[in-house]
Amino acid sequence: MRLQNCHNFHDFRELAKRRLPGPIFNYIDGAADDEVTLRRNAASFEQCDLVPNVLRGVTDVDLSVTVMGQKLAMPVYCSPTALQRLFHHDGENAVAAAASKFGTMFGVSSLGTVSLEQIRKTYSGPQVYQFYFHKDRGLNQAMMQRAKDAGVNVMMLTVDSITGGNRERDLRTGFSIPFKLNLAGLTQFAMKPAWALNYLTHERFRLPQLDEHVDMSGGAMSIGRYFTEMLDPAMTWDDVAEMVKLWGGQFCLKGIMSVEDAKRAVDIGCTGIILSNHGGRQLDGSRSGFDQLAEIVDAVGDRIDVMMDGGIQRGTHVLKALSLGAKAVGIGRFYLYPLAAAGQPGVERALGQLRTEIERDMKLMGCTSVSQLTRENLRFR
Repeated sequence: MRLQNCHNFHDFRELAKRRLPGPIFNYIDGAADDEVTLRRNAASFEQCDLVPNVLRGVTDVDLSVTVMGQKLAMPVYCSPTALQRLFHHDGENAVAAAASKFGTMFGVSSLGTVSLEQIRKTYSGPQVYQFYFHKDRGLNQAMMQRAKDAGVNVMMLTVDSITGGNRERDLRTGFSIPFKLNLAGLTQFAMKPAWALNYLTHERFRLPQLDEHVDMSGGAMSIGRYFTEMLDPAMTWDDVAEMVKLWGGQFCLKGIMSVEDAKRAVDIGCTGIILSNHGGRQLDGSRSGFDQLAEIVDAVGDRIDVMMDGGIQRGTHVLKALSLGAKAVGIGRFYLYPLAAAGQPGVERALGQLRTEIERDMKLMGCTSVSQLTRENLRFR
């Protein structure tokens, strides 16, 4: 199987599975507990049907949107995700380059493997910094100031990860950073020697956003331990309000799922919210972002930019979210599988296919701009 054989989300996932050692593939692929929410994220789109209009003159289609003050050439952005250089040695560089080529937004995570300064300096286009709230308040301020100094456009605070989800696939293999695998995990690595050779012959793996603050050299820090031991479950709305004022610019909260919380985000001055359950990796059994989208847009959509992520696998999924009022949608696994499969060419192929799908589906819907997508185009079963 080669990159040219990949025509959709599932093809990229299969190629990534063939190329990655089992523990790393399962880190991307897995979710919390019984993975019910992971499955629901994609299935939620199947409960909604599109109602197209015809004979509307759709020679030219404008896919551009403006979200949190950023002009995007397509209504999809690459959500910040952790540990990307484990999946391919180019990591965030590959994703940033592809996002820039397609004129969309890209983000660097606190657990990113390339420095946010390097990304900001090297690649054009809107950039967000995805931030976790640590127990060390000095660390929080230092990381925010670093992002501001680098010229990051949007601060994105993740609020659904004050403790780690129960990701049992990682527990079974002993997946951690640095690697400290159990026998089952080591066996799966031995079956993919090409990945190991690639990993060992490129730049040393590190977490540059945390290097100065977190010493992981003394032993393995599992991702679950990082969330549980370093992040602050005592975080409150007052803490976030202080951060919003300190940042003084575009600020969004990722992980909002209730109308009440959406209203609080507006009240403290946030400019955006992302409806998200962290890809099903935190609270299993929670609602999907798409499930919650309509009622939250109705409550606050005229006062704040509402986005969503989770389960996006097709252009039609994007159209359904936009029709309910989302300003844009985020993708995670959708670009991580292509990254793992083929680096930057993989991400570019995936983004190109998604853009083509959205444009074709817009024409089939009888729409020439995103603003023409409304709830009149949808029916729920």
